[in-house]
Amino acid sequence: MVVAFVNGARIEDDIQSCAKVQTASAVVPLGSPVTATCIIRDDCPLATGQDVQWRLNDRLIPGISVASDSGRIYKVAISDFNHTRAFLTCCVQASPIQVVGGVEIRAGYPPLAPQNLSCQTNLTTPNTLTCSWDPGQQETHLPTKYTLHTKIWDSNEKQTYELPTGLHQYTIPRSGFVFFSEMEIYVKAVNELGEATSLPMVLEPVSVAKFDPPRILKVEVVPKRYGCLKLRWGLSPHQAWMHDFRLNLEVRLKTADSSHWSEQPVIKPTRPVDQCRLRHGTEYFAQIRVRYRQSPWSEWSSSQSGVTLESAPTGRLDSWLKVSGDHTHKQLTMHLFWKPSQQFRANSQNVSYVVSVQKLPAEKGKLCSTPRNYCTFQLPRKAKKVYLSAVNAAGKSSPTEVRIYQIKRHTVISEIKAIPRDDRSLLVQWRSVDASGLTGYVVEWSPLLKTDPSFIQFETADRNQSSLVITGSFEPYKPYGISVYPRFKDGIGLPQTVNAYSRQRAPSMFPKMRMKKTWQSHIELSWDEIPLDQRNGIIQSYKVFYWGENGPVNAFNARRVILKDLNTMTLYEAFIMVSTLGGSLNGSTIHFEIEPFDAVTIVMIVIAFGVGLSLLIIFIVVTCFSNHKRLKGHFWPIVPDPANSSIKKWTSDSAQEKFPAWDKKESNPIYLSHLSFLNLPMKLSKEEDDLWSNSAEDTSDLGESICGSPFIPGYSGSNSDSVPYATVIFSSPCCSPPPNEPHVYLRSESTQPLLETEESFSPKCYQNMASDGMSREQCFFGPCDDCIPEEGANTVIHWDDFPFLQALTMNDTPND
Repeated sequence: MVVAFVNGARIEDDIQSCAKVQTASAVVPLGSPVTATCIIRDDCPLATGQDVQWRLNDRLIPGISVASDSGRIYKVAISDFNHTRAFLTCCVQASPIQVVGGVEIRAGYPPLAPQNLSCQTNLTTPNTLTCSWDPGQQETHLPTKYTLHTKIWDSNEKQTYELPTGLHQYTIPRSGFVFFSEMEIYVKAVNELGEATSLPMVLEPVSVAKFDPPRILKVEVVPKRYGCLKLRWGLSPHQAWMHDFRLNLEVRLKTADSSHWSEQPVIKPTRPVDQCRLRHGTEYFAQIRVRYRQSPWSEWSSSQSGVTLESAPTGRLDSWLKVSGDHTHKQLTMHLFWKPSQQFRANSQNVSYVVSVQKLPAEKGKLCSTPRNYCTFQLPRKAKKVYLSAVNAAGKSSPTEVRIYQIKRHTVISEIKAIPRDDRSLLVQWRSVDASGLTGYVVEWSPLLKTDPSFIQFETADRNQSSLVITGSFEPYKPYGISVYPRFKDGIGLPQTVNAYSRQRAPSMFPKMRMKKTWQSHIELSWDEIPLDQRNGIIQSYKVFYWGENGPVNAFNARRVILKDLNTMTLYEAFIMVSTLGGSLNGSTIHFEIEPFDAVTIVMIVIAFGVGLSLLIIFIVVTCFSNHKRLKGHFWPIVPDPANSSIKKWTSDSAQEKFPAWDKKESNPIYLSHLSFLNLPMKLSKEEDDLWSNSAEDTSDLGESICGSPFIPGYSGSNSDSVPYATVIFSSPCCSPPPNEPHVYLRSESTQPLLETEESFSPKCYQNMASDGMSREQCFFGPCDDCIPEEGANTVIHWDDFPFLQALTMNDTPND
C-alpha cells in the first residue's frame, strides 16, 4: 500500500502553491512500479528559467518534461518501489535547490488470514472465554486492525469485538457466551491494502473449559478384594455444579519405591471409583485429573496413598553366596545376599527373610531371620545348600534353594574395566580365558565410602557374556568397587576388581608437599595420597613443576620427586598438580633455597670430625692398655716404701720380690713395695756384721747401715742421694720357730729423690721412744758409735715404738 500526500511549495507573499505532484495511487504493494507527475504553473517565480529535478529521499532520479498549455509538466517513473516509506520531491535547480512540490509514498503487504484460532473457558469467578490466534509470520509494514466476531446459534446473537493495535487475543465476558450453547467464532484482519478472515470455529464454551485440579478425598481398601483400591474424589468448589456423566476422568498410580507413573483412563467415572489389578500388600500413590469431553485436561491432583490387602509372598529370590574362612576349619562363614527377581512379589509392606538348613522353615534349623537383604552365618564345611524364604503376616513364600559353592583358586578373568554410560549406569567389561566347567559370572558392586553390607548389589551373567550394564543410584564423584567372580559347577573362582566413577571432576583438595634435603644440591619432595572421599575421580597423575629465578619451568610426573643439581643461593618455586579424568587442581606454591652451608652440612662435618677424633682416641687407649706396663714403668717408676708394707705369710720358696696379700684383720693394710730376705744358716760374727754395716760397695743392693742414715749428721753412704729402707735378715726359714737371738736389719739405699723431702718420723738411730719402764735407749740394727746395747740384758722389742717395722710383724693366719 502506498499513502501519498502533496507538500506544496508556498510563495511567501500570497501563500499560493506554484507546483503540484500527483501519483496514480496513494498506497502501492511493496516492490510494485510507481509513476508521478509534477505540474508547475507558468507564473511560479521559483521555476522561471530553471530546470526541474526529481528526488526520492536524497537520491536524484531522472525524469522527463511534457509540453502543456496550462504550464510545465514533468513526469517520473520508478520501476521497483522497494521502500516501505519514502518522499518523492520535485525540485528547481537553483542555488540552493528549491523544492516546489512533493509526495510521501508508503508500501507494504495485505494482511494474512489469522491462523490457529483457539478458545478456552475459565470456570472460576468471573467466567470468561478467551480466544487467541496467530497473525502469521509475514510483516505487513502497515497498521493492521483485528476484529473478533461471534455468533450464538440458539439466539442468532452476533457480536463484534475490536482489538487494540498489536494484540492477538481477546477475552469475551460472561455476557457474550452461553456455557452449553454452540457458537461460531472467527477473526478478521484489515489494512489499507486489503482484509483477511480466519476459518470459523464452532464450539460449546464448556467444552473448551480447563477444570481446576480435582481432589482425592480418601483412598480405601476394598474389602475381600485383593489388589483393589477405592478412590473417593470430587471437583473443586467452583466447579462442583458440573455433572459427572459429562466428565472424563483419568487416574495414575505408582508404588512407593518407584518413580514411574502408570496412567489408566476411566471410561465411566463414578464417585467413588475403583482401581483393581494392583499388587497385593503394596502401597500406592494415586492422582487424578478431569476434563469435559474434548476440553483440555486439568492439572493433576495432589497425591494420596493407600495399601492393598496383604497376601503370602510369591515368586523366587535371586541370591549370591560367598564363603570365607579357612577351609581346614570345621566351620565356615557364609555371606548370603539376595534381591527380588522379576517374578517375585512381596505382597506386603513388612516382609522378612528366613535362611534355614531345612526346606520347611522351623526354629530348629533356622540360621537367621532379617528384614534386610543379607545375612551372615556359619555352617559346617561339608554343608551343601541352604533355603531362603520370604515371610509376611499373611504367610510365607516357597523356599529358594541356595547351593553352597566352595572357593576355587582359579584365575579366569584377566582384565576388567568399567565405563560410565550416564549418571545411573556403568558398562562393565571383562576378558577371561577358556576354562572347563565355567557356568557364568557374578558382577558385584558397592560404594567404597560405605561399609554397610546392605549397600552391596549384584547381577548374574551367562558364560558367553563379556560385558554387563549395571544400573542403580550411582552418586557422581563417589568411588565404587566392582568385582567380577567366575562361577563354576563346583565352586566360585577368584575375582578381579576395579574402581569406577559414574562422573569425575577435579579433586577437592591437593596434597601437601613435604620437602627434605638429601644432599648439598638435592631436594626430595614427597606427599601423601589424597583421601578417597576428596578425589572425585581416579587419580591419573601427580605432576610437580619447579623453576628458578631465571630458569625454565621443569615438570616431573612421579610419586616422589628428587630435584638434583640445584644451584646454591638461588630461590626456587614449586607446586604440585593432581589430575583426574574430570579435571586438574593446582596446589599452593612453595619456595626454597639451597644454602651453601646449611645445618645438614654442618652436622655432617661435625659428625665426620667426631668420628675421626673418636677413632684416634680409641686407638690411643688401645695402644696404652696393650703397653701399660712399659708406659707405667716409663712415666711412673716403682718407688719402694718400707713404711707401708705388710707381710702376711713368708714361705721358704719365696726368696725374691714377694708381694704379700692383704690382711683381712687390718683396717688400713700397707703395701710393701720391695723387701729383700737373706736366709743366714748361722749367726754372723762381728766381723761379718761389720761388713754389712761398713761396706757400702758390697751391700749396695741391701742398703747402708741403719746407723748411717742421711737424716743423721755425719751420714756417709755410697750414694748421697739415696733414701734408706730396711732389709731384714733371718738366720732360719720363716716357717721355723722364732729364734731367741734378735734379727738382723740392714739398711738399703734408694735412688728415688722423692723420699728425701719427707720429714723423718722415725726415732734417731731407730731408738726406742721414751716410755714407762724403759730407762735407756736400745739399738736393734747392729753396732754403731752412739748406740750400743747393754751386754747381758734381756732385750725385749716393743714393736709399737717402731711403726716402720710393725708392718713386718709375722702373725699366724690360717688359710691365708
